[in-house]
Amino acid sequence: MNSPPETPSAAERPAVTDAELLTAHINGDPHAFSEIVKRHRDRMWAVALRTLGDPDEAADAVQDAFVSAYRKAATFRGEAAVTTWLHRIVVNACLDRMRRKSVRPVADDELIEAAERETPLPDQTVEREVSMEVSAALKMLPTDQRAALVLVDMMGYSVEDAAQVLQVPSGTVKSRCARGRAKLAPILSHLRNRTDLNRVSSAKGDRTS
Repeated sequence: MNSPPETPSAAERPAVTDAELLTAHINGDPHAFSEIVKRHRDRMWAVALRTLGDPDEAADAVQDAFVSAYRKAATFRGEAAVTTWLHRIVVNACLDRMRRKSVRPVADDELIEAAERETPLPDQTVEREVSMEVSAALKMLPTDQRAALVLVDMMGYSVEDAAQVLQVPSGTVKSRCARGRAKLAPILSHLRNRTDLNRVSSAKGDRTS
């Protein structure tokens, strides 16, 4: 007599939503959370790297975040998307690391001095070098402004979605972005015609969609 076929896990079934995978994980499916990690680790890594500006720190933050999400899965209430919940955990892990390092935000007059020392990049400079300059400039901002700019200007989140991730009002996100852009503008002005600048320091107005 043939044995009945094994029931596929939630991760193996087609068109399973993130919320269904999380529920399956809570209910004991050993593969469900691995599928969640597989789906979202690249974007979580991008957020962490942009926020921290250091690959090693970003890797540790993402690992801490996924461990936390694994352990706290039962606390997910479905009030936001699973991706928003994950981003919130990753951003908090990054902010915790930044606060533990007690990095002092650069004062406005220091930002002005840095801008005055900048020279235009040679035409052959690749986008990677531009990104490195942007990342270095982001490190000069207070943690709250940096997190808001990474989500809205670099990761393409709407103000409303970023507010959900950061758990602050939309107006607070707009204000943090505006202050951050104002501080970055003098330093990154020489990059104005380069594509990466448009993701961070362009002050054409806050995104609302």
